[in-house]
Amino acid sequence: MARHFWQRLSLGLCGLLAPLAFAAGASAHEGHDHGAPPPPQAATLAPRVEAASDDFELVAVLREGRLTIYLDSFADNALVEGATVEVDTPQDSQAAQEAEEGIYVLPVPFGATTGVHDLAFTVAAGDRGDVLAGTLTITAPVTMSDTRQQAPAALALFGGLPSGTLAGIAMGLLIGFLAGALVMSRRSARALLVLGTVGLALAVVPGDASAAEAPNTRDAAQRLPDGSVIVPKPTQRILGLRTLVTATGTYVGTVELPGRVVPDANASGLVQTAVGGRLAPPEGGFKRLGAKVTAGEISAYVQPAIGASDLKDLEQQGYELDQQIALAKRRYERLSAIPNAVARREVEEAEIELNGLKTRRAKLERVQREPEALMAPVAGVIATADVVAGQIADPNTVVFRIIDPRRLWVEALGFSPDAGRSGATGRLPNGQTIVLGFFGAGVSDRAQALPLLFSVPSDAGELRPGQFLTVFAEAGAPRTGIAIPRTAVVRRANGQSLVYVHVNAERFVALDVKTEPLHANRVLVAAGLAPGQRVVTDGAELIDQIR
Repeated sequence: MARHFWQRLSLGLCGLLAPLAFAAGASAHEGHDHGAPPPPQAATLAPRVEAASDDFELVAVLREGRLTIYLDSFADNALVEGATVEVDTPQDSQAAQEAEEGIYVLPVPFGATTGVHDLAFTVAAGDRGDVLAGTLTITAPVTMSDTRQQAPAALALFGGLPSGTLAGIAMGLLIGFLAGALVMSRRSARALLVLGTVGLALAVVPGDASAAEAPNTRDAAQRLPDGSVIVPKPTQRILGLRTLVTATGTYVGTVELPGRVVPDANASGLVQTAVGGRLAPPEGGFKRLGAKVTAGEISAYVQPAIGASDLKDLEQQGYELDQQIALAKRRYERLSAIPNAVARREVEEAEIELNGLKTRRAKLERVQREPEALMAPVAGVIATADVVAGQIADPNTVVFRIIDPRRLWVEALGFSPDAGRSGATGRLPNGQTIVLGFFGAGVSDRAQALPLLFSVPSDAGELRPGQFLTVFAEAGAPRTGIAIPRTAVVRRANGQSLVYVHVNAERFVALDVKTEPLHANRVLVAAGLAPGQRVVTDGAELIDQIR
């Protein structure tokens, strides 16, 4: 009895282990190379048709008996609105209606018919027009009845056996149950065979039947096993993806220089005191920061401060002048009373002496009481102000700084006097770029660098003197490559640069590239990219985050 028990137990274990061994053999067989694998297929995408020409790129998605057409420009992936789209279907020719900007809809009765449907789209937008053709494939959804019909065929042992690991497991289970049934009683064997048949039928039916009955029509962005990314057209509109068709060109190299915004020396000035004294406001008060002033406008007054000793000297000079004036006046009056007894020359000299003494006395009086007027040397706005009523200012104190915000310069430090002669751009900390014009270069050494001066256009935005920026100045020998915006380059975790190429309407592929700085907003691709490819310029970082 014990021997029969152990025989049954051994055979039962063999039956249970047989599926695992068979599955392992099937997996090992699949490891052999039988040719290139099929291209990866995107999941969760509704039936669609793609077509493209030199001007347009079109994607038509079938959903709920309606064809939604997304129309974009081929070169930059910008949506095309206000176009006329006529669709030739297997039934008739109809015109699609624009539901939203760049989105056109068309009801299609043949959408419920499975099979391959040839479509032709006639597009006219402005002075552009083209005919785009494509094929729409509609497959029937998998139902529970289909799986029931496939189950008996999957139970075939050899010729009809499904390939893959799942079939190996199913076959191993069947052999194991048969081996176990040989050593058991009839009742146990019958029950074991029934359970094995049910398990085999469930194993070969793929997926959940209820889930398979409903076709998946949800478009979702996804990354495929080969690393490429599928981004449906609706998602592209949300992410704002833009592309650029690459072309090879020759460009002058650039160098990065530290720069600073400085005021134009011909359109800026200082209001400063010539003598020390007490500051006083003009009529209307002191000018506020940012206020506009005109050349010659009085900005402040300086009341000279006179010491006690100086005041005594001025008073003594005043007494002396008053005495001299009195004597000169008496002498002039006497000579004027006897004009016939004296020469006319003596009378005129006495008059001139009297007038001169009076003038000196009047100026001496003004020195004590008249303040100094501080006037604006140029027209502009008040950039800085350091003034308070009653403030005592020393000589040469800067009270106001006036600049013209439309006339600014950029001063940079470089190592070559020719840097930037052929062109330069500046990039501010907020990412704004401005075009600079070469104005001149210094010859003095400043920390082993030469000062370079560039002009700023009047419409450069709100710049301020003292603001720092990076100057990209053209210098060196010309280089050949493909110029793309800096926003198109994405950095991997290991520091490698890559770009995303728009290979077809909804598929993007990442390419490793070698870049060199070119301008403030562009880089030069020296390797890894070919001419004529569509590179993503806006939204590349967002594509890289799709998993």
